[in-house]
Amino acid sequence: MAFLKNISNPAASDAELLAEYRQSGELRVLGELYQRYMDLSYGVCFKYLEDSEAAKDAVMAVFEELIPKLRKHEPVHFKSWLYTVVKNHCLMQLRSRGKIKVMALDPDRMQPEEEMHQEDIAQQEWQLNGLAKCLETLSADQKMTVELFYLQEKCYKEIVTITGLDWNKVRSLIQNGRRNLKICMEKSVSSETISREKT
Repeated sequence: MAFLKNISNPAASDAELLAEYRQSGELRVLGELYQRYMDLSYGVCFKYLEDSEAAKDAVMAVFEELIPKLRKHEPVHFKSWLYTVVKNHCLMQLRSRGKIKVMALDPDRMQPEEEMHQEDIAQQEWQLNGLAKCLETLSADQKMTVELFYLQEKCYKEIVTITGLDWNKVRSLIQNGRRNLKICMEKSVSSETISREKT
């Protein structure tokens, strides 16, 4: 991490550095941006991994993840987006090591594996159907931009090119579409819970 500590350009904003990196692909620029939040990244990593050396390794691994990610994605709020990336990286590390704690259950009280598998499939199908139905409740422009951004993993600039809409309009559509989807899915979950309680 030492090489990141040696660069600093406090005059540039996060958005300016992100735009410069996406245009130039220079790791120096990405390093400058990431250096601002290395303490945050380390803190999150240490919280989840509970080991200083593992946390340091994770901080560098996240930096390597950012190299391709930020060529595809253009986060509006880099700090909050980075927090999510770091947290997800740590959770994946814990899963791969089998260190995410699960409650031990009495086998005699568990459902047969086949029955549980069928319930999992039914739950996944219900969630996918709910998402599909909620997508249909969005306006045409919201649906199109949300699908391009989340399902096809297009960045804002690519969506602007595809749709012909301006950048601020695309951002607004995605943010409002995401909020409307969340509201719709929460209502669907509430309805499903009530339905199950009645049966």
